[in-house]
Amino acid sequence: MTDTIITKIAALKDTPTADLRTLWSKLFESDPPRQNRRFLESRLAYRIQELEYGGLKPATIERLEALGGEFSGGKVTQRRIRVDQHPIAGTRLIREYQGIEHSATVTDNGFEYQGRPYKSLSAIARAITGTRWNGWVFFGLRKSGEGR
Repeated sequence: MTDTIITKIAALKDTPTADLRTLWSKLFESDPPRQNRRFLESRLAYRIQELEYGGLKPATIERLEALGGEFSGGKVTQRRIRVDQHPIAGTRLIREYQGIEHSATVTDNGFEYQGRPYKSLSAIARAITGTRWNGWVFFGLRKSGEGR
């Protein structure tokens, strides 16, 4: 009995991360990227569907590239930057520091902490701790020493 596509995709949620990386190597025939679990799950789900049903049509790819060119001013490197590296507006980032829970909210223009707008998570981390911190590390979005 073969698994349906839906069953395979649903199973990704309960699959250990190490097994997701192994599956990545099998489906993409390359080493898995150093991304978070959510990224691995979403790309694997797409790849499972792509292998079963086929990928995007060449005309669709061309159209997407053309639209990307319009929005990036023709700069290919700008187009290749992943938009989802930044949390979605409305996301609450919570960190306990010295026994106090701190919550920052992602906005369209940056972040909000205690009703005040901030341009960076580092500024919020500094407001909380009084010292310089990488805000992405402080809120657990990245490990210390990991590049962006």
